[in-house]
Amino acid sequence: MNNLFLGIDVSTQGAKAVVLDWSDKSIIYKYKIDYDNDLPQYKTINGVITDNKTGSSESDPLMWIDAINLLFANLSSSKEVQINNIKAISVSGQQHGLVALDKYGNLSRSTSKLWNDFSTKKECKILTDFIGGKKNMINEIANTQRTGYTASKILNMSINEKNSYDNTKTFLLVHNYINWYLTGGVSCMEYGDASGTALWDPITKTWSNKLINFISEDLKLKLPNVYSPTNAIGLISKELVAKYNFPNNCMIDAGSGDNMYGAIGTGNTKEGIVTISLGTSGTAYTFMKEPYIDRDGEIACFCDSTGNYLPLVCVSNMANGYTEFLKSNSISHSNFEKLILESPPGNKGNIIIPWFKGERTPDIPNASAIYFGFTPKELNKINIARGILEGHINNLHYGFSKLPVNPKIIHLTGGLSNSISWCQTISDIFDCETIRVDGEGAAIGAAIHSIWVWLRENKSSIEISEICEPFINYDLSMTCKPRNEFKNVYIKQRRLFKALSNRMRNTGKDENPFEIRGLFLNK
Repeated sequence: MNNLFLGIDVSTQGAKAVVLDWSDKSIIYKYKIDYDNDLPQYKTINGVITDNKTGSSESDPLMWIDAINLLFANLSSSKEVQINNIKAISVSGQQHGLVALDKYGNLSRSTSKLWNDFSTKKECKILTDFIGGKKNMINEIANTQRTGYTASKILNMSINEKNSYDNTKTFLLVHNYINWYLTGGVSCMEYGDASGTALWDPITKTWSNKLINFISEDLKLKLPNVYSPTNAIGLISKELVAKYNFPNNCMIDAGSGDNMYGAIGTGNTKEGIVTISLGTSGTAYTFMKEPYIDRDGEIACFCDSTGNYLPLVCVSNMANGYTEFLKSNSISHSNFEKLILESPPGNKGNIIIPWFKGERTPDIPNASAIYFGFTPKELNKINIARGILEGHINNLHYGFSKLPVNPKIIHLTGGLSNSISWCQTISDIFDCETIRVDGEGAAIGAAIHSIWVWLRENKSSIEISEICEPFINYDLSMTCKPRNEFKNVYIKQRRLFKALSNRMRNTGKDENPFEIRGLFLNK
Protein backbone atom coordinates (compact mmCIF):
# COMPACT_ATOMS: atom_id res chain seq x y z
CA MET A 1 0.00 0.00 0.00
CA ASN A 2 1.39 3.37 -1.03
CA ASN A 3 1.97 6.19 1.44
CA LEU A 4 0.35 9.31 -0.07
CA PHE A 5 0.59 12.89 1.16
CA LEU A 6 -1.55 15.88 0.19
CA GLY A 7 -0.35 19.47 0.00
CA ILE A 8 -2.81 22.35 -0.47
CA ASP A 9 -2.05 25.97 -1.29
CA VAL A 10 -4.81 28.54 -0.68
CA SER A 11 -3.47 31.60 -2.47
CA THR A 12 -4.94 34.97 -3.43
CA GLN A 13 -6.26 33.98 -6.85
CA GLY A 14 -6.83 30.25 -6.53
CA ALA A 15 -6.20 27.00 -4.69
CA LYS A 16 -4.00 24.05 -5.65
CA ALA A 17 -3.62 20.45 -4.56
CA VAL A 18 -0.61 18.18 -5.01
CA VAL A 19 -0.33 14.52 -3.96
CA LEU A 20 3.08 12.94 -3.43
CA ASP A 21 3.76 9.21 -3.24
CA TRP A 22 6.53 8.71 -0.68
CA SER A 23 6.78 4.99 -1.45
CA ASP A 24 8.05 5.52 -4.99
CA LYS A 25 9.09 9.19 -4.62
CA SER A 26 6.77 10.55 -7.29
CA ILE A 27 4.28 13.37 -7.87
CA ILE A 28 1.09 11.56 -8.83
CA TYR A 29 -1.56 14.28 -8.87
CA LYS A 30 -1.98 18.03 -9.43
CA TYR A 31 -5.15 20.08 -9.61
CA LYS A 32 -6.02 23.74 -9.23
CA ILE A 33 -9.04 25.98 -8.74
CA ASP A 34 -9.38 29.51 -10.09
CA TYR A 35 -11.73 31.46 -7.81
CA ASP A 36 -12.98 33.83 -10.50
CA ASN A 37 -13.93 31.07 -12.93
CA ASP A 38 -14.69 28.09 -10.70
CA LEU A 39 -16.50 29.96 -7.93
CA PRO A 40 -18.21 32.81 -9.86
CA GLN A 41 -20.84 33.29 -7.14
CA TYR A 42 -18.26 35.18 -5.08
CA LYS A 43 -17.87 37.77 -7.84
CA THR A 44 -14.13 38.22 -7.48
CA ILE A 45 -11.52 39.65 -9.81
CA ASN A 46 -8.20 37.90 -9.31
CA GLY A 47 -9.69 36.36 -6.17
CA VAL A 48 -10.54 39.71 -4.58
CA ILE A 49 -13.90 41.37 -3.99
CA THR A 50 -13.97 44.60 -5.92
CA ASP A 51 -15.24 47.85 -4.43
CA ASN A 52 -14.41 51.53 -4.58
CA LYS A 53 -12.61 51.76 -1.26
CA THR A 54 -9.06 53.01 -1.70
CA GLY A 55 -6.51 50.43 -0.61
CA SER A 56 -9.10 47.77 0.16
CA SER A 57 -8.42 44.12 -0.72
CA GLU A 58 -10.77 41.54 0.80
CA SER A 59 -12.18 38.07 0.15
CA ASP A 60 -14.93 35.92 1.61
CA PRO A 61 -13.31 33.07 3.61
CA LEU A 62 -16.20 30.78 2.68
CA MET A 63 -14.86 30.92 -0.86
CA TRP A 64 -11.71 29.19 0.36
CA ILE A 65 -13.74 26.47 2.06
CA ASP A 66 -15.74 25.93 -1.14
CA ALA A 67 -12.44 25.71 -3.02
CA ILE A 68 -11.22 23.03 -0.60
CA ASN A 69 -14.36 21.01 -1.24
CA LEU A 70 -13.92 21.36 -5.00
CA LEU A 71 -10.35 20.11 -4.64
CA PHE A 72 -11.49 17.18 -2.51
CA ALA A 73 -14.34 16.31 -4.89
CA ASN A 74 -11.95 16.14 -7.83
CA LEU A 75 -9.42 14.21 -5.75
CA SER A 76 -11.97 11.62 -4.65
CA SER A 77 -13.06 10.97 -8.23
CA SER A 78 -9.56 10.84 -9.70
CA LYS A 79 -8.09 7.62 -11.02
CA GLU A 80 -4.55 8.54 -9.93
CA VAL A 81 -5.20 8.71 -6.19
CA GLN A 82 -6.64 6.26 -3.69
CA ILE A 83 -7.79 8.86 -1.21
CA ASN A 84 -7.94 6.36 1.66
CA ASN A 85 -4.15 5.99 1.40
CA ILE A 86 -3.48 9.67 2.22
CA LYS A 87 -1.52 9.68 5.47
CA ALA A 88 -1.31 13.41 6.09
CA ILE A 89 -2.41 16.81 4.78
CA SER A 90 -0.64 20.13 5.07
CA VAL A 91 -1.98 23.56 4.11
CA SER A 92 -0.11 26.56 2.75
CA GLY A 93 -1.98 29.86 2.91
CA GLN A 94 -1.51 33.44 1.80
CA GLN A 95 -0.02 35.19 4.80
CA HIS A 96 -1.51 37.83 7.14
CA GLY A 97 -5.19 37.61 6.13
CA LEU A 98 -7.51 37.96 9.13
CA VAL A 99 -10.38 35.50 9.65
CA ALA A 100 -12.77 36.19 12.56
CA LEU A 101 -15.01 33.43 13.96
CA ASP A 102 -17.80 33.66 16.54
CA LYS A 103 -18.49 31.12 19.28
CA TYR A 104 -20.55 28.99 16.88
CA GLY A 105 -17.78 28.81 14.28
CA ASN A 106 -19.50 31.24 11.93
CA LEU A 107 -17.78 34.27 10.44
CA SER A 108 -18.18 37.27 12.75
CA ARG A 109 -16.83 39.41 9.91
CA SER A 110 -18.07 38.38 6.49
CA THR A 111 -14.82 39.12 4.67
CA SER A 112 -11.10 38.85 5.34
CA LYS A 113 -8.68 41.72 4.83
CA LEU A 114 -5.82 40.28 2.76
CA TRP A 115 -2.06 40.71 2.73
CA ASN A 116 -2.30 43.41 0.04
CA ASP A 117 -4.93 45.50 1.85
CA PHE A 118 -3.44 48.98 2.40
CA SER A 119 -6.44 50.49 4.18
CA THR A 120 -5.01 50.29 7.72
CA LYS A 121 -2.15 52.77 7.41
CA LYS A 122 -3.68 54.90 10.18
CA GLU A 123 -3.84 51.93 12.55
CA CYS A 124 -0.18 51.08 11.87
CA LYS A 125 0.76 54.60 12.95
CA ILE A 126 -1.41 54.36 16.06
CA LEU A 127 0.33 51.14 17.12
CA THR A 128 3.80 52.50 16.33
CA ASP A 129 3.18 55.76 18.20
CA PHE A 130 1.86 53.84 21.20
CA ILE A 131 4.98 51.67 21.46
CA GLY A 132 7.26 54.71 21.11
CA GLY A 133 8.37 54.60 17.48
CA LYS A 134 9.78 52.18 14.93
CA LYS A 135 12.89 51.32 16.94
CA ASN A 136 10.85 50.30 19.96
CA MET A 137 8.47 48.32 17.76
CA ILE A 138 11.38 46.31 16.33
CA ASN A 139 12.65 45.70 19.86
CA GLU A 140 9.18 44.48 20.82
CA ILE A 141 8.37 42.10 17.92
CA ALA A 142 11.49 42.12 15.67
CA ASN A 143 9.38 43.71 12.91
CA THR A 144 7.63 46.99 12.13
CA GLN A 145 3.91 47.47 11.68
CA ARG A 146 2.87 47.09 8.04
CA THR A 147 -0.58 47.46 6.52
CA GLY A 148 -0.17 43.96 5.14
CA TYR A 149 0.36 42.45 8.60
CA THR A 150 -2.46 41.31 10.85
CA ALA A 151 -2.24 43.59 13.91
CA SER A 152 -3.54 46.73 12.20
CA LYS A 153 -6.43 44.73 10.74
CA ILE A 154 -7.54 43.71 14.24
CA LEU A 155 -7.17 47.26 15.56
CA ASN A 156 -9.20 48.58 12.63
CA MET A 157 -11.94 46.09 13.39
CA SER A 158 -11.98 46.91 17.12
CA ILE A 159 -12.36 50.63 16.36
CA ASN A 160 -14.65 50.65 13.32
CA GLU A 161 -16.60 47.39 13.61
CA LYS A 162 -17.03 47.02 17.37
CA ASN A 163 -20.01 44.67 17.21
CA SER A 164 -18.14 42.26 14.93
CA TYR A 165 -15.07 42.47 17.13
CA ASP A 166 -17.09 41.79 20.30
CA ASN A 167 -18.80 38.82 18.64
CA THR A 168 -15.46 37.29 17.69
CA LYS A 169 -14.30 34.35 19.76
CA THR A 170 -11.21 33.46 17.69
CA PHE A 171 -8.94 35.27 15.25
CA LEU A 172 -7.15 33.04 12.74
CA LEU A 173 -4.89 33.42 9.73
CA VAL A 174 -5.88 31.97 6.37
CA HIS A 175 -4.20 28.59 6.65
CA ASN A 176 -5.27 28.28 10.31
CA TYR A 177 -8.88 28.72 9.18
CA ILE A 178 -8.51 25.91 6.63
CA ASN A 179 -6.96 23.72 9.35
CA TRP A 180 -9.88 24.59 11.63
CA TYR A 181 -12.22 23.34 8.91
CA LEU A 182 -10.21 20.19 8.17
CA THR A 183 -9.99 19.14 11.82
CA GLY A 184 -13.55 20.06 12.71
CA GLY A 185 -12.62 22.85 15.08
CA VAL A 186 -8.93 22.89 16.14
CA SER A 187 -7.82 26.52 16.56
CA CYS A 188 -4.09 27.18 16.68
CA MET A 189 -1.23 29.00 14.96
CA GLU A 190 2.38 28.02 14.27
CA TYR A 191 5.66 29.94 14.34
CA GLY A 192 6.03 30.75 10.64
CA ASP A 193 2.73 32.44 9.85
CA ALA A 194 2.41 33.90 13.36
CA SER A 195 5.62 35.85 12.68
CA GLY A 196 3.63 38.03 10.28
CA THR A 197 0.88 38.99 12.69
CA ALA A 198 3.00 41.87 14.08
CA LEU A 199 1.71 40.81 17.51
CA TRP A 200 4.05 37.86 18.07
CA ASP A 201 7.82 37.96 18.55
CA PRO A 202 9.66 35.34 16.43
CA ILE A 203 12.77 35.70 18.60
CA THR A 204 11.21 35.02 22.01
CA LYS A 205 8.29 33.12 20.46
CA THR A 206 5.76 34.96 22.64
CA TRP A 207 2.80 37.28 22.11
CA SER A 208 3.40 40.96 22.77
CA ASN A 209 1.15 41.68 25.72
CA LYS A 210 1.84 45.42 25.34
CA LEU A 211 0.40 45.57 21.84
CA ILE A 212 -2.38 43.08 22.51
CA ASN A 213 -3.64 44.88 25.62
CA PHE A 214 -3.43 48.24 23.85
CA ILE A 215 -5.74 47.02 21.09
CA SER A 216 -8.18 45.54 23.60
CA GLU A 217 -8.00 44.05 27.08
CA ASP A 218 -9.82 40.93 25.88
CA LEU A 219 -7.82 40.37 22.68
CA LYS A 220 -5.50 37.81 24.29
CA LEU A 221 -8.53 35.57 24.86
CA LYS A 222 -9.36 35.71 21.15
CA LEU A 223 -5.90 34.62 19.99
CA PRO A 224 -5.07 30.90 19.73
CA ASN A 225 -1.97 29.22 21.10
CA VAL A 226 1.11 29.18 18.89
CA TYR A 227 2.86 25.83 18.41
CA SER A 228 5.96 24.50 16.70
CA PRO A 229 5.43 23.97 12.95
CA THR A 230 7.17 20.60 13.17
CA ASN A 231 4.17 18.80 14.70
CA ALA A 232 0.70 17.63 13.77
CA ILE A 233 -2.33 19.44 15.22
CA GLY A 234 -4.85 16.61 14.99
CA LEU A 235 -6.72 14.28 12.63
CA ILE A 236 -9.12 15.01 9.79
CA SER A 237 -12.74 15.46 10.84
CA LYS A 238 -15.22 12.57 10.81
CA GLU A 239 -17.42 14.59 8.44
CA LEU A 240 -14.69 14.79 5.79
CA VAL A 241 -13.85 11.12 6.29
CA ALA A 242 -17.47 10.20 5.58
CA LYS A 243 -17.85 12.61 2.66
CA TYR A 244 -14.63 11.93 0.76
CA ASN A 245 -13.33 8.61 2.10
CA PHE A 246 -10.19 9.92 3.79
CA PRO A 247 -8.76 7.44 6.31
CA ASN A 248 -9.75 8.03 9.95
CA ASN A 249 -6.10 8.48 10.96
CA CYS A 250 -5.25 11.06 8.27
CA MET A 251 -3.06 13.54 10.10
CA ILE A 252 -3.38 17.32 9.74
CA ASP A 253 0.02 19.02 9.77
CA ALA A 254 0.41 22.43 11.44
CA GLY A 255 0.68 24.05 8.00
CA SER A 256 2.21 27.48 7.40
CA GLY A 257 2.32 30.58 5.22
CA ASP A 258 2.92 30.38 1.49
CA ASN A 259 6.42 31.82 1.78
CA MET A 260 7.50 29.23 4.35
CA TYR A 261 6.24 26.41 2.16
CA GLY A 262 7.50 28.12 -0.98
CA ALA A 263 10.98 27.81 0.52
CA ILE A 264 10.56 24.07 1.05
CA GLY A 265 8.95 23.59 -2.35
CA THR A 266 11.95 25.21 -4.06
CA GLY A 267 14.59 23.31 -2.10
CA ASN A 268 15.53 26.31 0.04
CA THR A 269 16.31 24.39 3.23
CA LYS A 270 20.04 25.05 3.51
CA GLU A 271 22.16 28.19 3.82
CA GLY A 272 23.39 29.78 0.60
CA ILE A 273 20.18 29.36 -1.41
CA VAL A 274 17.78 32.22 -2.16
CA THR A 275 14.26 31.81 -3.48
CA ILE A 276 12.61 34.53 -5.53
CA SER A 277 8.90 34.16 -6.14
CA LEU A 278 7.48 36.12 -9.05
CA GLY A 279 3.73 36.35 -8.67
CA THR A 280 1.17 39.02 -7.81
CA SER A 281 3.74 40.17 -5.28
CA GLY A 282 7.47 39.54 -5.40
CA THR A 283 9.36 37.92 -2.57
CA ALA A 284 12.98 37.04 -1.91
CA TYR A 285 13.96 34.93 1.07
CA THR A 286 16.64 32.61 2.36
CA PHE A 287 17.25 29.96 5.02
CA MET A 288 19.08 31.01 8.18
CA LYS A 289 19.79 29.15 11.40
CA GLU A 290 19.84 32.36 13.41
CA PRO A 291 17.36 35.27 13.19
CA TYR A 292 18.17 38.41 11.21
CA ILE A 293 16.67 41.65 12.50
CA ASP A 294 16.60 44.59 10.09
CA ARG A 295 16.81 47.76 12.18
CA ASP A 296 15.01 49.64 9.40
CA GLY A 297 12.22 47.06 9.52
CA GLU A 298 12.13 46.50 5.77
CA ILE A 299 13.22 42.85 5.83
CA ALA A 300 10.73 40.68 7.68
CA CYS A 301 12.02 38.57 10.54
CA PHE A 302 10.07 35.34 10.11
CA CYS A 303 10.41 31.84 11.48
CA ASP A 304 10.37 29.12 8.85
CA SER A 305 8.62 25.73 8.99
CA THR A 306 11.61 23.67 10.06
CA GLY A 307 12.52 25.31 13.36
CA ASN A 308 14.86 27.85 11.76
CA TYR A 309 14.43 31.33 10.23
CA LEU A 310 13.33 32.82 6.91
CA PRO A 311 14.26 36.51 6.52
CA LEU A 312 12.09 37.83 3.72
CA VAL A 313 11.61 40.93 1.63
CA CYS A 314 8.25 41.35 -0.06
CA VAL A 315 7.32 43.95 -2.67
CA SER A 316 3.62 44.31 -3.41
CA ASN A 317 4.29 45.28 -7.03
CA MET A 318 5.53 42.57 -9.36
CA ALA A 319 3.23 40.96 -11.91
CA ASN A 320 0.68 43.78 -11.68
CA GLY A 321 2.65 46.38 -13.64
CA TYR A 322 3.75 43.83 -16.22
CA THR A 323 0.25 42.39 -16.68
CA GLU A 324 -1.40 45.80 -17.07
CA PHE A 325 1.26 46.86 -19.59
CA LEU A 326 0.53 43.79 -21.71
CA LYS A 327 -3.23 44.22 -21.42
CA SER A 328 -3.38 47.93 -22.20
CA ASN A 329 -1.09 47.55 -25.22
CA SER A 330 -2.49 44.22 -26.50
CA ILE A 331 0.91 42.59 -26.16
CA SER A 332 1.41 38.84 -25.72
CA HIS A 333 4.06 37.31 -23.45
CA SER A 334 6.09 36.25 -26.47
CA ASN A 335 5.88 39.74 -27.97
CA PHE A 336 7.16 41.18 -24.68
CA GLU A 337 10.21 38.92 -25.00
CA LYS A 338 10.83 40.33 -28.48
CA LEU A 339 10.51 43.91 -27.21
CA ILE A 340 13.15 43.26 -24.57
CA LEU A 341 15.58 42.06 -27.26
CA GLU A 342 15.20 45.41 -29.06
CA SER A 343 16.40 47.49 -26.07
CA PRO A 344 19.83 47.58 -24.41
CA PRO A 345 20.34 46.33 -20.83
CA GLY A 346 20.31 49.34 -18.51
CA ASN A 347 17.83 51.12 -20.82
CA LYS A 348 20.28 54.02 -21.30
CA GLY A 349 19.60 55.25 -17.77
CA ASN A 350 15.83 55.29 -18.15
CA ILE A 351 14.15 53.55 -15.26
CA ILE A 352 10.72 53.01 -13.75
CA ILE A 353 10.13 52.92 -10.00
CA PRO A 354 7.18 50.49 -10.09
CA TRP A 355 5.18 51.63 -7.07
CA PHE A 356 1.95 51.27 -9.06
CA LYS A 357 -0.31 50.38 -6.11
CA GLY A 358 1.58 51.73 -3.13
CA GLU A 359 4.47 49.65 -1.87
CA ARG A 360 5.24 47.39 1.05
CA THR A 361 9.05 47.54 0.77
CA PRO A 362 9.86 50.35 1.17
CA ASP A 363 6.84 50.94 3.40
CA ILE A 364 4.94 53.62 1.46
CA PRO A 365 1.30 52.55 1.05
CA ASN A 366 0.33 55.77 -0.77
CA ALA A 367 3.22 55.72 -3.26
CA SER A 368 2.83 55.94 -7.02
CA ALA A 369 5.05 54.93 -9.93
CA ILE A 370 7.91 57.14 -11.14
CA TYR A 371 9.23 57.30 -14.71
CA PHE A 372 12.77 58.68 -14.75
CA GLY A 373 14.71 59.73 -17.82
CA PHE A 374 12.81 58.94 -21.04
CA THR A 375 13.13 61.55 -23.73
CA PRO A 376 9.95 61.98 -25.82
CA LYS A 377 11.33 59.59 -28.44
CA GLU A 378 11.89 56.95 -25.74
CA LEU A 379 8.27 56.91 -24.58
CA ASN A 380 7.57 53.83 -26.66
CA LYS A 381 6.70 50.19 -26.02
CA ILE A 382 10.31 49.04 -26.33
CA ASN A 383 11.77 51.32 -23.67
CA ILE A 384 8.76 51.15 -21.36
CA ALA A 385 8.85 47.34 -21.52
CA ARG A 386 12.46 47.24 -20.37
CA GLY A 387 11.77 49.91 -17.77
CA ILE A 388 9.02 47.76 -16.28
CA LEU A 389 11.20 44.63 -16.34
CA GLU A 390 14.29 46.18 -14.76
CA GLY A 391 12.29 48.44 -12.43
CA HIS A 392 10.43 45.59 -10.76
CA ILE A 393 13.59 43.53 -10.32
CA ASN A 394 15.60 46.47 -8.97
CA ASN A 395 12.79 47.22 -6.54
CA LEU A 396 13.06 43.70 -5.13
CA HIS A 397 16.86 43.73 -5.14
CA TYR A 398 17.05 47.05 -3.28
CA GLY A 399 15.21 45.54 -0.31
CA PHE A 400 17.04 42.22 -0.44
CA SER A 401 20.51 43.81 -0.66
CA LYS A 402 20.38 44.62 3.06
CA LEU A 403 20.63 40.96 4.00
CA PRO A 404 24.09 39.71 4.98
CA VAL A 405 23.79 36.95 2.39
CA ASN A 406 26.01 36.07 -0.55
CA PRO A 407 23.84 33.55 -2.37
CA LYS A 408 25.38 30.67 -4.27
CA ILE A 409 22.30 30.26 -6.44
CA ILE A 410 18.79 31.74 -6.78
CA HIS A 411 15.81 29.44 -7.24
CA LEU A 412 13.01 31.08 -9.23
CA THR A 413 9.33 30.24 -8.95
CA GLY A 414 6.00 31.84 -9.85
CA GLY A 415 4.39 32.73 -13.14
CA LEU A 416 7.00 35.19 -14.39
CA SER A 417 9.78 32.63 -13.91
CA ASN A 418 8.55 31.10 -17.20
CA SER A 419 10.06 34.11 -19.02
CA ILE A 420 13.70 33.93 -20.07
CA SER A 421 13.85 37.74 -20.00
CA TRP A 422 12.84 37.83 -16.33
CA CYS A 423 15.20 34.98 -15.42
CA GLN A 424 18.20 36.51 -17.19
CA THR A 425 17.60 40.02 -15.86
CA ILE A 426 17.28 38.73 -12.30
CA SER A 427 20.60 36.95 -12.76
CA ASP A 428 22.19 40.18 -14.04
CA ILE A 429 20.78 42.52 -11.39
CA PHE A 430 21.31 40.12 -8.46
CA ASP A 431 24.71 39.14 -9.94
CA CYS A 432 24.05 35.47 -9.27
CA GLU A 433 23.22 32.29 -11.16
CA THR A 434 19.49 31.56 -11.35
CA ILE A 435 17.54 28.42 -12.07
CA ARG A 436 13.82 27.98 -12.50
CA VAL A 437 12.04 25.47 -10.27
CA ASP A 438 9.32 23.65 -12.19
CA GLY A 439 6.02 23.03 -10.41
CA GLU A 440 3.71 24.44 -7.77
CA GLY A 441 6.21 25.55 -5.12
CA ALA A 442 4.01 26.21 -2.08
CA ALA A 443 1.68 23.24 -2.65
CA ILE A 444 4.60 20.84 -3.17
CA GLY A 445 6.31 22.38 -0.15
CA ALA A 446 3.19 21.68 1.91
CA ALA A 447 3.09 18.06 0.77
CA ILE A 448 6.81 17.60 1.48
CA HIS A 449 6.36 19.09 4.95
CA SER A 450 3.47 16.69 5.66
CA ILE A 451 5.77 13.75 4.83
CA TRP A 452 8.45 15.13 7.15
CA VAL A 453 6.05 15.68 10.05
CA TRP A 454 4.41 12.27 9.56
CA LEU A 455 7.82 10.60 9.63
CA ARG A 456 8.77 12.59 12.73
CA GLU A 457 5.55 11.50 14.41
CA ASN A 458 6.60 7.95 13.56
CA LYS A 459 10.05 8.39 15.14
CA SER A 460 12.08 9.05 11.99
CA SER A 461 14.89 11.62 12.08
CA ILE A 462 15.25 12.16 8.32
CA GLU A 463 16.30 15.66 7.21
CA ILE A 464 13.70 17.59 5.24
CA SER A 465 16.29 18.29 2.53
CA GLU A 466 16.41 14.53 1.84
CA ILE A 467 12.64 14.49 1.35
CA CYS A 468 12.79 17.51 -0.99
CA GLU A 469 15.30 16.00 -3.39
CA PRO A 470 13.15 13.54 -5.38
CA PHE A 471 10.18 15.90 -5.72
CA ILE A 472 11.75 19.17 -6.86
CA ASN A 473 12.40 19.50 -10.57
CA TYR A 474 14.71 22.13 -12.03
CA ASP A 475 14.23 23.50 -15.52
CA LEU A 476 17.85 23.39 -16.65
CA SER A 477 16.96 25.09 -19.93
CA MET A 478 16.14 28.24 -17.92
CA THR A 479 19.47 28.40 -16.09
CA CYS A 480 20.99 31.88 -16.38
CA LYS A 481 24.32 33.33 -15.32
CA PRO A 482 25.25 37.02 -14.95
CA ARG A 483 26.56 38.42 -18.21
CA ASN A 484 30.00 39.97 -17.70
CA GLU A 485 29.53 42.42 -20.56
CA PHE A 486 26.67 44.10 -18.68
CA LYS A 487 28.11 43.94 -15.17
CA ASN A 488 29.07 47.62 -15.00
CA VAL A 489 25.74 48.69 -16.55
CA TYR A 490 23.82 46.98 -13.76
CA ILE A 491 26.13 48.31 -11.06
CA LYS A 492 25.21 51.80 -12.26
CA GLN A 493 21.54 50.91 -12.54
CA ARG A 494 21.41 49.60 -8.97
CA ARG A 495 23.00 52.87 -7.81
CA LEU A 496 20.45 54.83 -9.82
CA PHE A 497 17.49 52.95 -8.40
CA LYS A 498 18.74 53.38 -4.84
CA ALA A 499 19.34 57.08 -5.33
CA LEU A 500 15.90 57.62 -6.84
CA SER A 501 14.15 55.58 -4.17
CA ASN A 502 15.83 57.47 -1.35
CA ARG A 503 15.35 60.86 -3.01
CA MET A 504 11.64 60.26 -3.58
CA ARG A 505 11.22 59.25 0.05
CA ASN A 506 13.23 62.26 1.25
CA THR A 507 15.78 60.15 3.10
CA GLY A 508 18.67 62.40 2.13
CA LYS A 509 21.01 59.43 2.30
CA ASP A 510 22.13 58.93 -1.25
CA GLU A 511 23.49 60.39 -4.44
CA ASN A 512 21.84 62.69 -6.94
CA PRO A 513 19.99 60.44 -9.43
CA PHE A 514 20.40 62.98 -12.24
CA GLU A 515 24.19 62.80 -11.90
CA ILE A 516 24.13 59.00 -11.97
CA ARG A 517 21.98 59.02 -15.08
CA GLY A 518 24.67 61.14 -16.70
CA LEU A 519 27.04 58.18 -16.41
CA PHE A 520 24.90 56.33 -18.95
CA LEU A 521 24.99 59.24 -21.37
CA ASN A 522 28.66 60.31 -21.04
CA LYS A 523 30.79 57.26 -21.71
